[in-house]
Amino acid sequence: MRDFTLGANVSVTVEDLGLKANRDQEEYIQRILDTPLDLDTFAWLSKRAQSLEVGEELRKVVDYFRDAQGGTPAGFRRELHLKKEGVLEVDLVRDISKDKDGKERPTKVLYSADSANPYEVAPVAPLLANLTCNPGIIYDLFLNNPKANVGNKYKDRDEVMTSIGDILGPGSDISVELNNPFEQDFSKILEEVKRFEEILSPWRLVVKVPHTGPVNHENYKELLEGDGRLGLGFDKGSTADALRGHELALRLHEEGYRVNFTLMFEPFQTQMALQARPYFINSFIRHRKMQTERMIGLLKAYELSHDSYFLTQLRDYMVANDYIGANDNPDDLALINMAQTFLTYRGVDVDTASFDGLDGVRHNLRALRNSNLDDTRLIICSMEGPMNYPDIDRLLMEDEFRDMADRVVVTAEPQYLARFTSTNQVVSYQRRFMKAASGQS
Repeated sequence: MRDFTLGANVSVTVEDLGLKANRDQEEYIQRILDTPLDLDTFAWLSKRAQSLEVGEELRKVVDYFRDAQGGTPAGFRRELHLKKEGVLEVDLVRDISKDKDGKERPTKVLYSADSANPYEVAPVAPLLANLTCNPGIIYDLFLNNPKANVGNKYKDRDEVMTSIGDILGPGSDISVELNNPFEQDFSKILEEVKRFEEILSPWRLVVKVPHTGPVNHENYKELLEGDGRLGLGFDKGSTADALRGHELALRLHEEGYRVNFTLMFEPFQTQMALQARPYFINSFIRHRKMQTERMIGLLKAYELSHDSYFLTQLRDYMVANDYIGANDNPDDLALINMAQTFLTYRGVDVDTASFDGLDGVRHNLRALRNSNLDDTRLIICSMEGPMNYPDIDRLLMEDEFRDMADRVVVTAEPQYLARFTSTNQVVSYQRRFMKAASGQS
């Protein structure tokens, strides 16, 4: 082994170790020779490593995501292992915070899109580390929407997923939800998941599993008939039904699949959701904030006027948004207490109506910080209006959460994200520049 004396400003790589390479792996080894080493690791390996090879996962990934330009694909972290007899092995581990050749993405905060529209995904693809879609996004917003699925080019979900996978490439996860999470035969669920895996590869597939509450394989039909109301209140289901999503998430985790545990609206869902070892948890913010503000307004109006009209409006609103089950009929006092309980939990002062809707995000980041799940990330999703994204952007710059930026994925419809690339001054300056370029004064 050569003897090296290195200065503090010297950059070194695996190639500088001068190790004998496995000839059968020459093509793969050429892809990882530029792997950087800090000086301490370089000095340590210089005394111990004798030869160089690549791991099985790296070979599989390179063969699947064939890249004519060499290197390793985006979405993977390079890891070094010193094995017996001084064999230094370089392998790949899935990590969506990494760009091509294991380099860091530009920011710790990652971006995702809520879409199954290939035409919409294409322009935002270079920014994405994840894409999320559910049956509503796939079927209602794209496949069965003639304005989106132009000329009915895409015939089924498999075609859509294949196209999106091609557009996004290896660096982005793709979170796909099951068509029927209430299927009682787990082998049928696995069949659906394995089909996703065939299309997207095991490295990109993340299975979306929803919280199920009181909904089960029998009463979900109530949601599809008549007024679509469930007889049970959201908190009135059986223990087994309420934990259906947790059980399914954990079983899929045990089968080796990464899970996006979705439909998380209240912070009190988080700690129990983490027991299922999800890869992603979620903070849905839009509807929760809107509903909170509506309840504040109606309670305040009733307090000032004592007009029962506002209680009728409050009841109708809470029924429409499933706070109250079809078989429940709370009296006026119980109704007020129910609404006030949610507002108190959300930290709302009815007198000042102060509420930014991000209390759940703050809670979930604290929960993640205190968890034993170092690879789990929080998806902040369901945004609307001019302030949701700017408020999130500011929150992540707060001193308390700066250390959690690399645990956050911000997701929204591509058009919503796109609006925050521009300001009024962009237009003003472009007017000036284009006039100058056209020779106008």
